[in-house]
Amino acid sequence: MSGRKNLPGLMEEAFGRVSIPEPRARAKVVRMPTEPGSAPSNTVKKMLAELRLGGMAAAYNKQIAKPESVALSFEMRLKHMLECEAKLRARRRFKTRLRQAGLRLPATVEMIDYDYARGLDRGQVQELTTCDWIKQHQDLIVCGPVGTGKTFLACALAHQACVLGYKALYRRLPDLLRELARARREDRWEKTRAFLQKKDLLIIDDLGLDPLDQWQKMDLLDLLENRHGRRSTLVASPAPEADWPEVIGWSTPAQAIVDRLAHPAHRITLAGHSMRRRQRPSRA
Repeated sequence: MSGRKNLPGLMEEAFGRVSIPEPRARAKVVRMPTEPGSAPSNTVKKMLAELRLGGMAAAYNKQIAKPESVALSFEMRLKHMLECEAKLRARRRFKTRLRQAGLRLPATVEMIDYDYARGLDRGQVQELTTCDWIKQHQDLIVCGPVGTGKTFLACALAHQACVLGYKALYRRLPDLLRELARARREDRWEKTRAFLQKKDLLIIDDLGLDPLDQWQKMDLLDLLENRHGRRSTLVASPAPEADWPEVIGWSTPAQAIVDRLAHPAHRITLAGHSMRRRQRPSRA
């Protein structure tokens, strides 16, 4: 019995003092809940709302609603949320560009009718839909009789420009001239001209309906001179291009206006009877 009692002492003498470490407390694993309505998800939703990240918020809601999303890595889930946010912002910017363009008709390039015999070249139009001519600051002239779809075509190309990220603006020439005259009277000419200059594409519709007085010619010439070679201008006119100096009003400014628009410029010449007779207002 005495040997057993002295066993710890004998082992200490033989092997030295043995220190037995204290048992460590087992770490407690806290799992963050991901179910809808849980505290962490509500906090994330609130932060996304405060930061106005609507696209990311919508993607996050879809992720926490699908159990299979948990199997994706954090990087994949974050990438998906960022892509949704980028797409949402791109749609918003497009809608803003389209609203500010003030297009007269809700036209798109997909709605252009090539079946009606009016001399419209599908290949030429499809090339214009790339908007390379806008990128290169070139102009476009669309001429043809009343009702052959000039305005629709101009609005469709402007819509496509907005899709591709360009800023467009539609104006009928009479409205544009009144706007410029009012800006001159109210001492806002420079501001108005700067506003028009910023537009990548300016559509001037109904050129040649009425002769212009001297002030109107000078205002239009100043505007076109400021845009020439720097931005693109699309002009739609029921009068043939050769008749422009006469319908604008014979003068040196009239010739200068035609020169600024004609060189260099793409041209579309339409022919035929009015498309309105077919009672198909949704296509042009």
